[in-house]
Amino acid sequence: MNKKFTTSQITLLGLMIAILLLMAYTPLGYLNIGPLAITFNIIPVAVSAITMGPVGGAIAGAVFGLTSFGQCIGIGGTSLMGVTLFGINPFLAFVQRFIPRLVDGLLLGYIFRGVRRKSKNIYLSCAVTGFLSAFLNTLFFMGLLVCLFGNTEYVQGLMGGKNVILFICTFVGINAVCEMLSATVITGAVGAALYKARLLPETEKKSEKVVKTAEV
Repeated sequence: MNKKFTTSQITLLGLMIAILLLMAYTPLGYLNIGPLAITFNIIPVAVSAITMGPVGGAIAGAVFGLTSFGQCIGIGGTSLMGVTLFGINPFLAFVQRFIPRLVDGLLLGYIFRGVRRKSKNIYLSCAVTGFLSAFLNTLFFMGLLVCLFGNTEYVQGLMGGKNVILFICTFVGINAVCEMLSATVITGAVGAALYKARLLPETEKKSEKVVKTAEV
């Protein structure tokens, strides 16, 4: 079945992308702490996934991924880690920066749908989606960092002899906690507001119920 999006949904997606770009190219989107940065850019991706499903999430995630890669070459700020990884292997640096955000946005659309079918609480559904947006972003980002660059001198130096799981937990530290808390609270609040404004799509169960009623 072809999914048609409303003008309001498309407009909202455009707004989320504009906010994402604003955050990416100003200090609003990143709080640099050490080699990593606390990023709030995943929040517009989560909101896009909530309003337009996997397609909207993937589009916003792709934009986030491109802006993240841009930091490897000095566009919209500079990431010390990104610059270093780009110097090691530009293609793998692109994969490590872009793919996690694209996949994250895509999955968030399905996650919201699944949680929404199980829960009548719209804030809870959006908050869970927000939490997982930051959690999966961290998991995918760090996972690819270890998989693609784990044998390099740079990452080996960061690991300092720790095993992979301990390295990821200690390396992301407070950054991941701040991202998850902010994404949970803000996505939940924004999603609830959009629901009251009737800008969120109905769940499939509700749509099916309407169709069955019409047939009777």
